[in-house]
Amino acid sequence: MFGKKKNNPSIDSEQLELIQNAQKRIKQKKRLHVHFVIFLIGSIFLIIANTVLGIGKDLKFFGKEWFLYAILIWLFLFLYHLFNVFVTNKFMGKDWEKSQLDKLVSKQQVRINKLKNELVKEEKLMAQSEVYNETKPQPSITIKETPKNQELTIIAAAGENDAIGRDNQLIWHLSDDLKRFKALTNNHHIIMGRKTFESFPKPLPNRTHIVISRQANYKVPDGVIVVNSIEDAIDAVKNDTQPFVIGGGEIYKQAMLIADKIELTRVHHNFEADTFFPKIDTSIWKEINNTFHDKDKNHAYAFSFITYEKKI
Repeated sequence: MFGKKKNNPSIDSEQLELIQNAQKRIKQKKRLHVHFVIFLIGSIFLIIANTVLGIGKDLKFFGKEWFLYAILIWLFLFLYHLFNVFVTNKFMGKDWEKSQLDKLVSKQQVRINKLKNELVKEEKLMAQSEVYNETKPQPSITIKETPKNQELTIIAAAGENDAIGRDNQLIWHLSDDLKRFKALTNNHHIIMGRKTFESFPKPLPNRTHIVISRQANYKVPDGVIVVNSIEDAIDAVKNDTQPFVIGGGEIYKQAMLIADKIELTRVHHNFEADTFFPKIDTSIWKEINNTFHDKDKNHAYAFSFITYEKKI
């Protein structure tokens, strides 16, 4: 009652027989191969022992050196081994292999039919679910467009694999990229997620921070504006003709739907990251400027400043 439960094999008896016979066949062929190698090495050794070392040099049978008879006897034993593997064991010949293959194919066909039946059941359930979802009222999601006199710009730095950060920190330090970020965003509103804001030691000077957070009563320093959604963030920057979205990954993804421009620093290296920039769809975005900077003593990686505008 309290003993250890015996594990039943998950392989049926016919498949187990197939595996065991295949293993036996492999062992037979391995032994034959080893026998052949030993025969060759042993024959060479017998010849050297007699002709070079002089062992049994005077020993002859019917006028022939003894090692010739030893090699012939050994060759006979090897040929008998070869005959036993490929001729005597007919139960493991071509006919046996074909019968075993037929068994395996029939087993797999049964399993395939079972999987097909399960798939049909799943498709029926999915179809019923889709019908339900179509008849169920869906909540409407609206993204507010930016004002006509405003140009919402996404600014980011991303690796070749679109990596932008790891553990809420930048992966690289490129001084020219930081200078460009400062020059573009200075005296403007910058929209960001909570984690991006928390990655700063303190609010950046000469910029108005708009932080998107779902946390109730999220505490921020004076001058920082907290909103609950990207739509509210757009409302908060309506008086700025050039607001910027600075991260993180989810905020970038939402902003791609409504932004007018992307200022991207493409770092020419692949990085390990946990946050990524959305893929840029070239059917929607047009590259209008590309400036390459090679790596140097102040920049560990080569990079390019690329500007995209949304196609009309």
